[in-house]
Order: sequence, then structure tokens, then C-alpha cells
Amino acid sequence: MQEQNVNTKIPEEEYTTTDYLSLFNVAIFPVAVLIAIFTRKLLIINRKRSMINRSVAFSPFNNGHCYGSNSTIPKSVNYHFTRQCNYKCGFCFHTAKTSFVLPLDEAKRGLKILKEAGMEKINFSGGEPFIHKRGEFVGELTRYCKVELKLPSVTIVCNGSLVTERWFKKYGRHQNGKDHLRSLSNARDWCRKYRVAFKINTVVNSFNVEEDMNHKIQELAPVRWKVFQCLLIEGENCGQEALRDAEKFVISDDDFTRFVQRHSTLSCLVPESNEKMRNSYLILDEYMRFLDCRGGAKVPSKSILDVGVESAINASGFDEKMFLKRGGKYTWSKADMNLTW
Repeated sequence: MQEQNVNTKIPEEEYTTTDYLSLFNVAIFPVAVLIAIFTRKLLIINRKRSMINRSVAFSPFNNGHCYGSNSTIPKSVNYHFTRQCNYKCGFCFHTAKTSFVLPLDEAKRGLKILKEAGMEKINFSGGEPFIHKRGEFVGELTRYCKVELKLPSVTIVCNGSLVTERWFKKYGRHQNGKDHLRSLSNARDWCRKYRVAFKINTVVNSFNVEEDMNHKIQELAPVRWKVFQCLLIEGENCGQEALRDAEKFVISDDDFTRFVQRHSTLSCLVPESNEKMRNSYLILDEYMRFLDCRGGAKVPSKSILDVGVESAINASGFDEKMFLKRGGKYTWSKADMNLTW
């Protein structure tokens, strides 16, 4: 899809880049920022879908679709379209083992296949998504998912160093520097300016497990603060074939529990232990293969571009019950959050 075609359908004065993006995640050591943006004209549709989901007394992963009675519907998918990154976080569990990125048209074809299989939320991640074509690639994927596929929620996870305010308006220029706190504050300020729901992720590890983040989190005032226990994945951040050695970042379950308890008065807190994380995400790699983490490593399925979603997802090891237990199906719509600006 050419940008010219998009503009003929939706006038520039009516839609901006922030209208296309549903969720924008900025990974900043030791925290990651989660920025949620929802298309205004989809809000009524979202409410109708929400009402439909509530009226069906079974899993949100199979309502309205029936290409197999026991098939999992990929309502929420994480697409790691690149492994390349300009950071070297020691605990990273999706490392630069290849430099491959699908051609844009092929990536769009895969996203369309996922939409036809029932996907409602897509999360673009890496690696660092903004490193490929300086954000143009992920920008076009974002635009495609919102304008053509009309997904209710589109998200991006990045480290913040390549993001500028200009990108919020139109996919922007490369920003130099790695000042994490400044990137975090800038992202927060831009969210407020453009009326974006602001969220934060934190990887809890041996270097920050004793910190008290209550004051800073209260100051930043996110609508949702996810804290992840540092996770080891064989072949990624541990083992002989890994590009990282995250052993020194690992904390015990008790240490993680103490961190959570220290911040338990914060209503925005959403903790995720290793048990909750490991198999409760549908992860697509750069070849659009689902990754099965049940054995402690990432075992790829065949690509959905070759075998379709149903065949590939059956090899994903996805734990739908844990997805629901950890709160994976939460309020995605900004309108339903009752935010004040």
C-alpha cells in the first residue's frame, strides 16, 4: 500500500500518525514505556465488540471464528519483525541472531492472514523496531494495520532512543543519544500532549530488585505498570549458542515477590513472574513463525506465510489459560479507561 493511496482515503487534517497507532511501547533500561493510542473512529466499534465478547460465555480467543473447533484464535500477537538493536541489554531474550526482515509486502500479507484468523491486537517488537529504515518500516506496518486491516489495537515496543515527537506526527528522523530517563520523560510528555494512554514496563533483575520506584512511578502516573521477572531463554540469553549471558541478572521468585510487595500500593501495578510470562504470549519471529518456549528455548513453527495460522499456532505452545490469568485481555480502548488530560 502506497502512502498516496492512504491519503486519498483519509484526509491528512482528519488523521495523524497517532490515529493509526494503538499501542506504543518504549523499552528503556531498566524500564519500558507503553504508550497506547486508539483511533477515534474505531471506539464505537470497539464498544460493540466488547459487548459481543461479554455476551459469549467462552474464551475471547474463539468467539466468532470456527476454522477448527479446538483452534486457538490469535486475538493478540507479538511480531518481532527484526532482531537488530542499537542497545545491548544483558537480560534481553530476543537477540540479534539474524539480520533478516521480511519485505514490506510479505509482512503485510502475513498480517492480513492473521487478521482473517481473528487477530484484534498486534504488537510490533524487536530487536529495535525503529532501527530498520529509521522507523519507516514499522510506520507503514502501523498505518496498514489501522487503515487497511482496521485493527482495534496496534502496539510498538522500542527502546526510546530513536523516537522523536516528529514521529508521532509523521514517521520521524533518527535521534542520537541514549539518555534513558530523558527519553522516558519525553515520551511521557508527548503522550500527554497528544492524549495518549501512557504505560510503563520494567524488567526486574539483580541490578534493580532492591530499588523503590514508588515515587517515580507516581510522578510519571502511567495507567498501567507491568513488572516482569527477568527470564532466561536457552539460545537467546543463556546457553552455548546465546549472544547474551543473563545469569547475573536473574533473581529468585522470593526476590521478585518482595519487589512486587514493595510497590503493592500502586493501583497501576501488573506483575508478571516467569511462570506467567513464559508461554502466555503468541510470539512471531522475523520469518513469521510462532515460537514455542515450553522447553525453555524458542522452537519455531513453520511460517504462517507457508502453512497458515491454524497449523502454525498449533506448534506455538501458547497457554491461553495463563494468558487470561495474567490479564492479557484487558481494557485496550482509551475511551473505556476514563482518562482525564
